[in-house]
Amino acid sequence: MDKQTQIELEAAAFRTLREHLMEKRTDVQNIDMMNLAGFCRNCLSRWYQEAANERGIEMDKNEAREIFYGMTMDDWKANYQTDASAEKQQAFEKSFAENVGTDKA
Repeated sequence: MDKQTQIELEAAAFRTLREHLMEKRTDVQNIDMMNLAGFCRNCLSRWYQEAANERGIEMDKNEAREIFYGMTMDDWKANYQTDASAEKQQAFEKSFAENVGTDKA
């Protein structure tokens, strides 16, 4: 497979993942994804931001999230985010530190 085809297939897979998480499975909470898989929608938007920044495209965290979520973070939270138990929040802190680090909050 040539490099361009690989890039196009990877981009298509990413778009499908984004659509799945943003349109088909809005019921899945970020905190649950982070606790189980070590990443969430915010991680995906951060990776998008980091890729843009590496290519000289200025983009901050909120801009990347709005592109990824298709809405502001406040709108996403109002429409889809539910309250998390203290147990889930504690597990999230551990998972976030292990998978993301403390400097990416």
